[in-house]
Formats: sequence, C-alpha cells, structure tokens
Amino acid sequence: MKANKGQIERALDAPPPDIRLFLLYGPDDSGGQALVRRLEGAMGSEAERIDLDAATLKSDPARLADEAASLSLFGEARWIRLTLTNDDTLPAIQGLLEAEQAGNPVVALGGALKNTSKILKLALDHKAAMACASYVPEGRDAENLAAAIAREKGLRLASDLARRIAELTGGDRTLMAIEIEKLCLYLDADPERPVDATHEAVDALAAQAPEEDIAALVNAVMGGDVPTLLRELRLLVQLGTSEGSMLWPLLRRAHLLAAIRAEFDQNGNLDGAMASAGKAVFWKDKAAVQSQVRLWTAQGIARVIHRLAEAERLSRSSLNAGPILVEHELLVIARQAAKGR
Repeated sequence: MKANKGQIERALDAPPPDIRLFLLYGPDDSGGQALVRRLEGAMGSEAERIDLDAATLKSDPARLADEAASLSLFGEARWIRLTLTNDDTLPAIQGLLEAEQAGNPVVALGGALKNTSKILKLALDHKAAMACASYVPEGRDAENLAAAIAREKGLRLASDLARRIAELTGGDRTLMAIEIEKLCLYLDADPERPVDATHEAVDALAAQAPEEDIAALVNAVMGGDVPTLLRELRLLVQLGTSEGSMLWPLLRRAHLLAAIRAEFDQNGNLDGAMASAGKAVFWKDKAAVQSQVRLWTAQGIARVIHRLAEAERLSRSSLNAGPILVEHELLVIARQAAKGR
C-alpha cells in the first residue's frame, strides 16, 4: 500500500505485525536512509540486523522469507535491510509476502525505482507492504529541515542561515547534517549548551576547505581514474588536508550525480537532465559530470553515497585510522567506476 511520510514514520517507529515489507524509494536517498534509522531505533540497540543484496536473493530467492521467519539464537529482535538494484529480487519479495509467517520486518531501499518497476507495483498493491517515496526537500521545507537538524545538536539557526545551508547542500539531509556537525564542532555547540550559528562561522569553515583544491580528486574518484586519485591523495596529505575536506565535496558530487541520473532514467535525455540541474553544475565541471553520470547507475550512486557518509562518520570517530579508512573507500569507489570506463 502507498504511504505518505507521516504514515511510514509512524509504522517504522512501531512496526505493525501485519506489515512485512517497508519499501523506501525515490530520488532522496538520504531521506530513505533516515527512515531506515527510525526502524533501527524501534528495534533497539541489541537487535540483530541482516543485510541482504539483490545478487544474493537472485541466486536464492527463498532466503528472504527464511530470514524473515527465523528466530535469533539468543532471542534478540531481528530485522532485515535489503538493497534493491532492479526487479531481479521480485521472486524473493513475492515469497516474503506470500509466506505463511514472517515475524521479522524487512526494509528495502529501492533508490530511484521507475514507475514501471514490478517490485514497486507489488508493494503498492499488497496489504502486507508499505511503499513510500522520498523527495529532496526544497524551499521552506529544506530550511525547516536544516533548522530541525541543528536544533537537535544544540545549534540555533536563524532563517537566513538555514536557507544558506539548505542551498549549500542542495536540500540533502546527509550533507546538511555534515555541515551542521562542522558548525557545532567549530562553535562548541551542544544540546546542553545551545549556541547561535553565525555567517562568520560558515565563512570560516568554507575558507578552511576550498573545493577548488579538491576538484581533481573528486573527478578522479567518481570518474574512475585511479592513478590520478593516488597522486592527488599524496598531494593533499602533504598539504595537510583533512579527511572531511576530501569527503564533503565528494558527497556533494555524488548527490548531484544521483539527481541527474534519476532525471536521466525517467526521460532518457541526458542533456535535458544536465540542464535541469542548472547552476548546481559548475561550467568547468560539465563534461566531467556528464561522463560520470554515464558511468554510474542510480543504485550504484546510492551505494557510493552510503559509503562516503559512513567514511565521513568513521573519520571523525577514528583518531588514528581515519586517513587509512578514507583512502580505502576512495580507492574502492574509483575502481568500481573504472570498470565502466
């Protein structure tokens, strides 16, 4: 059945026993990830999470229903996270919805599923499934989201600053959270000690990480140029560039590619999809961005966004291993892109 944002949030916060599948799709991958975290919170920190992908279920369609009906060895709650790439997992999802029993909830991230997707049609029509599309917030909605994220972290954003951050991040939830986290660290903000954000703080952080110095690395990673990536990494390390300063521009590029790719998949016109991005594509980067859109599928870009966001989080929590973790992730992504060149 089709669900709106409020309905899916309430269901994920307290999973109904008659709902076996939550299908989260749409161009806002960060919004989908945020919904997954709601289910994760509802299941509890001790719950066991089972991760499955399309390749696994294509070769073993019965695995999904089996996992959904299985009991944990020690009695903990279990839930299943599934990443979809196409309709290859349709038999597995049909088996889940038609099984005699399935006590463990399944959440599936579908990315920019086409309207013709058989999985999407099944989820919309079946009473044991809920399907919700996430779209990147715009205008006042994006400003309100930025202010809400900041408020949770102890940062007060005036409306003009919320608008600036929303525009800077293109309304993407993950990028907003990263920018706000940077501001919190810079201003020593905390939920117990709320502070007011300032334009001066945003300017200071922007000056610390000029993206022109990172452009070659961004294009090397997303374009699959491994030799250039290795050279740029050595240069940036010598210059003392932080891991975050490398990852933030990469996340912005990945989200830009995701938006253009989603538009391209819908209308089949890459030039039109590029034009729809407007000023988000800097004129110097147009050729590189267009080439990168061709290299990556919507599902591939979604996985890149997830990996980059996780690398950014780990780089802040791993005092010594941060550079190694970041370099590894960038090489993995670049090598994947290189396969499509």
